[in-house]
Amino acid sequence: MVEAENITKTYGDRVIVNDFSTRVLRGDRIGIVGPNGAGKTTLIKMLTGLLEPDSGKIKLGSALELAMLDQGRAKLLPETRLKDALTGGGSDTIHINGEARHVVGYMKDFLFTPEQANTPIGKLSGGERARVALARALSLPSNFPVLDEPTNDLDLETLDLLEEMVSDYAGTAIVVSHDRDFLDRVATSVIIAEGEGMWTEYAGGYSDMVIQRGEGVNARAAITKAHRAGKTALAQTTAATAKRKLSFKEKHALETLPKDIEKLEAEIKTLNAAPADGSLYAKDPASFAAKSKALAAAETKRAAAEEQWLELELLREEIEG
Repeated sequence: MVEAENITKTYGDRVIVNDFSTRVLRGDRIGIVGPNGAGKTTLIKMLTGLLEPDSGKIKLGSALELAMLDQGRAKLLPETRLKDALTGGGSDTIHINGEARHVVGYMKDFLFTPEQANTPIGKLSGGERARVALARALSLPSNFPVLDEPTNDLDLETLDLLEEMVSDYAGTAIVVSHDRDFLDRVATSVIIAEGEGMWTEYAGGYSDMVIQRGEGVNARAAITKAHRAGKTALAQTTAATAKRKLSFKEKHALETLPKDIEKLEAEIKTLNAAPADGSLYAKDPASFAAKSKALAAAETKRAAAEEQWLELELLREEIEG
């Protein structure tokens, strides 16, 4: 589907992509991860032929049909009715994978009721608008959807639905996401920003990437330093690790972090109900905003706790041999 050979892209003095190569085969589901501002969108645009690299080559498959779902949901006009957003207007029929379906039946796949068919997009909740954007993207005639942060604003039911659809998708997909569990479930490989324009591809999902790489997304500086230091520094680090022992704090963290993560997951599950409830935003916007903020904070804490636990577990395994 896509073959990239030694592609490079810079903006001014900043290197966004430096000498990156990959091959995307039919049926692959590629996860792309990295901190905000790392250049994920730039990399996607090059891999899909929307942006030329400064150097290197990009070769696209002859029958490539792209469908883009961006995190801004910019194409959803507030006055457009829900069913018209899915069908394009003027019809109650939508074609999915070459088969005609009634729009109400397709709406139900994305947890909408028949009564919502004529609801303007502007009156839907954030989670519902995200579902509409997702439904639109997956209905387009495409063999290569590109999903940029598709899990944003999704409630748990819709997230499960998305995971199932992407996992069962017969074509090729690129997914940009910070959701580790989601990537573990759907990705066949993960491309991660290493810093200073370096990108590396790892087989499997996010957890597989962490095991192979030894670090998660937030360790960009450490990984860059390791790349520069080379094999000698790595050998010295390994030898030093073999001599040390886990501290009391590290042992305590290994024991308590799983329970902390479990509590945070329960908190996230409860908080997810607020963004999914469109009536709460209409009745009490301040409460809706506060709960959305609390949800984001809890997800950040969970990610940090998972990262810390994985790093400590890897360290324990190294020390124990």
